[in-house]
Amino acid sequence: VQLQASGGGLVQPGGSLRLSCAASGSIIAINDMSWYRQAPGKQRELVARLTGGGITNYADSVQGRFTISRDNAKNTVYLQMNSLKPEDTAVYYCRMSIRRVGDVYVYIYWGQGTLVTVSS
Repeated sequence: VQLQASGGGLVQPGGSLRLSCAASGSIIAINDMSWYRQAPGKQRELVARLTGGGITNYADSVQGRFTISRDNAKNTVYLQMNSLKPEDTAVYYCRMSIRRVGDVYVYIYWGQGTLVTVSS
């Protein structure tokens, strides 16, 4: 199983970006899908999470500005980021809990990270 994240880039304050992360491989089911971020010199933090049952959780710092969604048919999670601020600058990582063909247990997978830079 591999996760491929995309959509990062340079954007001005107040702008928008949409991140995508697609899982590929022998997948039976994907439970939680999440986005984390890590700014320079800081620990990785949870940005948004979407459970298999459709429950969402957001970090206080992005509540009302970011929206997480998923396309189960495409094994893909999205993060729509609006009203971006310089403090949103970070490498964004997707994370999924996946059950593979032939497995009983669920395993955690991470994407490679995509850089978001918010600057004028």
